[in-house]
Amino acid sequence: MRAHTLATVRNLGILAHVDAGKTTITERILHRTGTIHRQGEVHDGTTVTDFDPQERDRGITIFAAAVSCTWAGHRLTLIDTPGHVDFTDEVERSLRVLDGAVAVFDAVAGVEPQSETVWRQADRHGVPRIAFVNKLDRAGADLDAAVASIRARLHPAPLVVQLPIGREDGFTGVVDLIRLRDVPDDLLDEARRRRRELEEAVAELHPPALEEFCATGTVSAETLEKALRELTLSGAGLVVLCGAAYRDRGIEPLLDAVVAYLPSPADVPPVRADRPADPAAPLAALVFKVAATATGRLTYLRVYSGTLRKGDQVTDAGRLERVARVLRVQADRQSEVDSAVAGDIVAVAGPKAARVGATLSAPGAPVLLEPPVTADPVVAVAVEARRAGDGERLAAALARLAEEDPSLVVRADPETGQTVLSGLGELHLEVAVEKLRRERGLEVAVGRPEVALRETVVRGVSGLLYRHVKQEGGAGQFAHVVLDVEPADDGFEFVSAVVGGRVPREYVRAVEAGCRDALAEGPLGGHPVTGLRVTLADGVTHPKDSSDLAFRTAGRLGLREALRACELRLLEPVAEVVVTVPGDAVGGVLGDLAARRGRVAGSQVRAGTAVVTATVPVAQLFGYANRLRSRTQGRGTFTARPSGYAPVP
Repeated sequence: MRAHTLATVRNLGILAHVDAGKTTITERILHRTGTIHRQGEVHDGTTVTDFDPQERDRGITIFAAAVSCTWAGHRLTLIDTPGHVDFTDEVERSLRVLDGAVAVFDAVAGVEPQSETVWRQADRHGVPRIAFVNKLDRAGADLDAAVASIRARLHPAPLVVQLPIGREDGFTGVVDLIRLRDVPDDLLDEARRRRRELEEAVAELHPPALEEFCATGTVSAETLEKALRELTLSGAGLVVLCGAAYRDRGIEPLLDAVVAYLPSPADVPPVRADRPADPAAPLAALVFKVAATATGRLTYLRVYSGTLRKGDQVTDAGRLERVARVLRVQADRQSEVDSAVAGDIVAVAGPKAARVGATLSAPGAPVLLEPPVTADPVVAVAVEARRAGDGERLAAALARLAEEDPSLVVRADPETGQTVLSGLGELHLEVAVEKLRRERGLEVAVGRPEVALRETVVRGVSGLLYRHVKQEGGAGQFAHVVLDVEPADDGFEFVSAVVGGRVPREYVRAVEAGCRDALAEGPLGGHPVTGLRVTLADGVTHPKDSSDLAFRTAGRLGLREALRACELRLLEPVAEVVVTVPGDAVGGVLGDLAARRGRVAGSQVRAGTAVVTATVPVAQLFGYANRLRSRTQGRGTFTARPSGYAPVP
């Protein structure tokens, strides 16, 4: 690929709440572009991107899958991302390497909880988006209501460029408001009115469009398209399209919009000033996914600059790796290519130690790119091999799981001797354990999930003096510290109030490091401590025996003693839960939430369906999916997302 053809590349993600239709849209795109010749369906387990057996069994996307296709002379690389909150980290890693995204919304439900989560993730990464309001063929579908929820809950400026033809079961297609072609006679007046609204909305946001509007009283199709692209790239406006993917309505206009409005690699800022999106520049590529396949380990990466050829030697934080093969990815299938250039998303075989977040660069021009952020786990289970001889195999398989998914954390509990697997939710852990069984042939026993508790200071202490003196021949250790401990809103804050140089600056830093060491285990139950401010009020040094080690030890042991003197409280992780149930099941659902120590924040009823929002301790959500299904005859659904910590009663 030559440098000038970067303009014909689109790297985009499909983002949405679970069951909004992301995978169906991806399937229809592949069919429309001629990439596949037979459309699969999620409920049949026959889609291209949901290729994992667990995805087909559960009917949801679990793992981000990349596919490529061509449309109107452009090459599109799409990543179909999960919509369930437990797999938010897959979305985070994907967004880190994408240039644009299509946000999908349900025409009945509008903005749903996970819609907001992925939207905020895209905001953090500065990823330009267009919106697709899906399922306009469903009962209760309302484009205007969905757009109003986008405006109210996500706060962009929606710019609706299409008008539905028909409603609900009678939905047959869309009218293009930009060019007003082939408009049914009965919709002509409505189309003209909405075209006028679009012109006015664009003119408010785009000065050249405003000038044309003031001069001529209208905005041409060419000016509108240019303005919509610039507003999309800047984030000042959100192009909104609509359709029904299951019936294959609105897919071609969506593809046209992807090409017209979303950025190419040449439109986004360079990942670094010295690494432009140029095949001739030094290599810089970011690893965003690692997967074990039947043919070996695959490392998925985005090439930001330079050219990567099979057989090349690359560096990963000073460690040399060789790229044996470069592969173009089509979900679970790959085709070998000679090279990948700036703007490409590919998989490579060969690197054995590269982890998610690693930077692969040219040995003569090493570079380090910012890795994706990994969410902290909140739920844990104890796992052990059922067969006595499988202990080592289980340890190796768990290590491979954590390598492929950094949001899974494996640790050995020093008190119980158990192996503990932590993740982002109950379903996240279920999927991980099932992978051990299916792919590794391991029989695994799983204990009741534990939650990651915290300890926090409710009432502190002042003037606690701790003396650390140790003399065993030769140089000794001497450090006296006076600590004040008080509650803080969040996290840990360290302040030095020492005056007159009584404690040198380097020893102050050592005391802070020691205090941070002490936060790992609190006195109530050995849980991490948070929500406190520690002030180093005074200290005493010795001309010979004081050292960084002595003051770090004094900080650690002094804070431990101070915490034993404080009043502390246990905190537990809580989640915001949104339960959607038939109206006649609300009473039982509210009672069950109360029994789980849930605090109901609100409820809404629309078209016979109730949506209840509550804050529930994560520990009380284990098994809730089965309980909800049984209470609602399988008609109830819920989503949960972490929302911090709350005191344990």
